Amino acid sequence: MDVINLAKAPPFTTKDGSEIRELLAHRNSAIRNQSLAEARIPPGEATAPHYHPQAEEIYYLLEGRGRMQIEDDVREVGPGDAVAIPPGLRHQITTISQEPLRFLCCCAPAYEHADTVMVDNWP
Repeated sequence: MDVINLAKAPPFTTKDGSEIRELLAHRNSAIRNQSLAEARIPPGEATAPHYHPQAEEIYYLLEGRGRMQIEDDVREVGPGDAVAIPPGLRHQITTISQEPLRFLCCCAPAYEHADTVMVDNWP
């Protein structure tokens, strides 16, 4: 059984600039086809616009408020909201609250830097 505590998961910066703590993935557990990470974005900051050709993502908001953009669709999101991000769609999330935005990010297949394509001049 693999049990990883958030407090013991080392932080690292993803290609889009967000700080994550990978909880479960092929790098640290028996999980092979997906990954689960906790992401944090400070107030006033955002992930860099990007997309994933292969991975679909789910963001589940825990704390703070954000502005989520997927292609031309923009919505305010907060605790308890789950956001579906299909493969190939440009997306970005921005913290709009005074406290950091904290959310869980599920990726299938698992997050890889190589599956992250940065987007210039968007939105």
